[in-house]
Amino acid sequence: MDFDLSEEQSLFKDVIGRLLAGHYAFAQRDTYARSETGWSREVWSRLAEMGLLALSFDAAHGGSGGGPVETMIAMEEFGRALALEPYLATVVLGAGLLRHCASAEQKSSLLPRVASGGLILAFAHTERQSRYDLHDVACRARRDGGAWILDGEKMVVLHGDSADVLLVTARTAGGRRDRGGIGLFAVDAGADGVTRRGYATQDGRRAAHVALANVRVDAVAALGDPEGALPVVERVVDEAMAALAAEAVGVMLALHAQTVDHLRTRRQFGAAIGSFQALQHRAADMYVAVEQARSMAMLATMMVAESDHLLRHRHIAAAKIQIGRSGRFVGQQAIQLHGGIGMTAECKAGHAFKRLTTIDTLFGDADHHLCRLAASGGLEPD
Repeated sequence: MDFDLSEEQSLFKDVIGRLLAGHYAFAQRDTYARSETGWSREVWSRLAEMGLLALSFDAAHGGSGGGPVETMIAMEEFGRALALEPYLATVVLGAGLLRHCASAEQKSSLLPRVASGGLILAFAHTERQSRYDLHDVACRARRDGGAWILDGEKMVVLHGDSADVLLVTARTAGGRRDRGGIGLFAVDAGADGVTRRGYATQDGRRAAHVALANVRVDAVAALGDPEGALPVVERVVDEAMAALAAEAVGVMLALHAQTVDHLRTRRQFGAAIGSFQALQHRAADMYVAVEQARSMAMLATMMVAESDHLLRHRHIAAAKIQIGRSGRFVGQQAIQLHGGIGMTAECKAGHAFKRLTTIDTLFGDADHHLCRLAASGGLEPD
């Protein structure tokens, strides 16, 4: 099987890489992170001009009809640059939910605004008690004539403090942990009864605690079946995990390159420390871990389009396991090989390791997915 990029895909990769390299010097990234939104509106506009925000949309909504491979390429470059923009929250998660379950009218209303960079989306799903279980939803939605009333709280809503529209999961029927009875609603972030408390996350990004108190939305705010949103949520989360795997590979590639460069330039005992064989072996072990992660990220990308939910999820979960393990190993080795400076805020290696750690925990860490995969019989159950 040929895993090489086509000429067009290689050009696409180079264009994204050059754009981010020109806007993501270390000091620039720090400035973005300290801003009110935690990311750059200028870079976001440039991404929109390049068509990256509509990469997976069809032509009717301003997109180019790109697939999982194009998303993988983009996310890997975002990882290399440690980019802060809400691409995962808005394009992969938010727009992914719209693509899979919104009506034609809802897509026509929202997706072109995402494509132009004028609409930021956030997926409000995690709750205090739910941890990694997508079906554990206590937030309620009840009918009130032709409208819906939403009540509940959502935790760790990625970029929820700067989002214009929140895509909220809420229970319309059944008990808290039932798989059925879960709806998905598009809620104006400025609506009456919506309260957001934004904060910085460990990896330098932004998230928010969102409270919904008697929030009234029109019937058209319901996306798809108001009692059958869980399969769509699970599919889009699988897509997000594949995208995160690609981003993690980009982070690891940049971290490995930075570490090797440090070994070549840092001198100790009258010689570059990279001349010591023990440190060369550790750098080689880092490279092996990166390549293992890259292989599994490619597998996850290939499985995104799989229609069999269980088969798709098993393989993407396996990729998440390897990404978590490789990310921890590469990050730890990079910090140790940099010495004391690797622990400081002035060193990019520490910021990269924080991002890898956060990626591991998003939608379930390596241990969680390993337990779930083992309980289900592994990749090839009998």
